[in-house]
Amino acid sequence: MTALISATRLDKSYAGSDTAEVQVLNKVGLEVRGGEFVSLMGSSGSGKSTLLYLLSGLEKPTAGEISFDGARVDEMDETALALLRRRGIGFVFQAIHLVPHLTLLENIVVPGYLIPGEREQVRQRAQKLLDTFGIGDLADRLPAQVSGGEQQRAAIARALINEPRAVFADEPTGALNSSAGEAVLDAFRTLNREGQTIVMATHEVRAACCGDRIVYLRDGRVIAELELDADATVQEREAEALRWLADQGW
Repeated sequence: MTALISATRLDKSYAGSDTAEVQVLNKVGLEVRGGEFVSLMGSSGSGKSTLLYLLSGLEKPTAGEISFDGARVDEMDETALALLRRRGIGFVFQAIHLVPHLTLLENIVVPGYLIPGEREQVRQRAQKLLDTFGIGDLADRLPAQVSGGEQQRAAIARALINEPRAVFADEPTGALNSSAGEAVLDAFRTLNREGQTIVMATHEVRAACCGDRIVYLRDGRVIAELELDADATVQEREAEALRWLADQGW
């Protein structure tokens, strides 16, 4: 199957506190198939979030190639990148970034209004997404009036409003308690079962085991990958992942 997302020999460096550059990614290669759920894991500073930002077009690589649905992301100008982020991808951050003075429904429809089309259809799609994630009755509440997990599910709905080809998520459960985090993971499982491509950076084994494949990074390099057994129970997948991570020195 042709990859939806492809990265070849990606490098990313930042200016350090002195004149030396800090290399965050070093010759990274990765492919993600359409409909796949890939989890990026690694310790703090391993480069997993940076890789996520490069793949989604939020940052530019220092060197290397990134393709999304056959188009070269690394060669796009800011106008083309803005269109990609508006139509092709959705992004879910750990910091939820809902607009505080807008209701949950209004937060979701705003990016939908950036795409030509009927506004009422956008509102209907937004309400359907809220219903899908079990927070349809909270549509008219402000972010401060709902829990962190409910806010994050609204943020996922916002990322989906323009029906993107892929959703990228950076530690989406990192700031949530266990029950709220599980509700968010349930939302991602539902999306993936419906065919949504998901790439998620996480440090949580349980979250990573929601995916089809775990990609492990260390010191800016992909050092190993694990294909998870789709027929295994959640407990079996977690046990397998923990054994495999221990082998990687996690």
